[in-house]
Amino acid sequence: MSERLAVRKTYKLYIGGKFPRSESGRSYVVTSSTGDFLANAAHASRKDARDAVSAARKAFGGWSGATAYNRGQILYRIAEMLEGRHAQFVAETVAAEGVSAERAGELVDAAIDRLVWYAGWSDKVSAVAGSSNPVAGPYFNFSTPEPTGVVAVMAPQGLLGLVSVIAPVIVTGNTCVVVADGRTALPAVTLAEVLATSDLPGGVVNILTGQAAELAPWLASHMDVNAIDLTGVPEHLAAACEEAAAENLKRVFRPLPPATDWLATPDTKRLMAFLETKTVWHPVGM
Repeated sequence: MSERLAVRKTYKLYIGGKFPRSESGRSYVVTSSTGDFLANAAHASRKDARDAVSAARKAFGGWSGATAYNRGQILYRIAEMLEGRHAQFVAETVAAEGVSAERAGELVDAAIDRLVWYAGWSDKVSAVAGSSNPVAGPYFNFSTPEPTGVVAVMAPQGLLGLVSVIAPVIVTGNTCVVVADGRTALPAVTLAEVLATSDLPGGVVNILTGQAAELAPWLASHMDVNAIDLTGVPEHLAAACEEAAAENLKRVFRPLPPATDWLATPDTKRLMAFLETKTVWHPVGM
């Protein structure tokens, strides 16, 4: 019988395109649906959240200024890389969610397809959300959508749910800080490895593993976070976050009832949730 000790992996955070350890020095055990050990994950602190917000803010100018076509191509590249690691994500989904390999394959396929779906919207959302407005006078009047800024995302369970909340935020030009709680940590940190080796600029997506109850209210009250998606938190915590967000007039996306069927065909609601409309006037030329 071998006396060799297993080398158990401890995942780090993903901030600014790098993988730092939590400044708290804390970690927690991620278990399977049956309670078996899967990995150790970093337990992010408020200081880590501040660093993630700073990284997202720093990346916002370049990402929001990129062409819609370029953002769409980068999302498509992420989908390509997920496809290349399909077997790994299926195995992790089986372990984390306790589903059959066939079901896990369907969920991973849907996550890849979801990225492609949102990538296709990158250069079309402005035509849907914008307009040319009729006015009385010799002027052009245009309304165009612009990204809101830094978005805090409370991730739901599973790879498909994770992709479904991140993709619409970033394809419209926002940057984000994602909080992955519980078993969501495993697909989140594996997705971070994909993002780090894709064409996505560092800081566009920052992933924190830890406790949403600890981080969500603080991100909701953070003055440099422009919006928050409360999809992945329970109702009582969502209510507390809404109160904190009201103090600084933060935009809040809180689906009611909470979305649970991530396999359902998406609509444009999440694309529009973190866009702001800018209206400009221009005199008609001779």
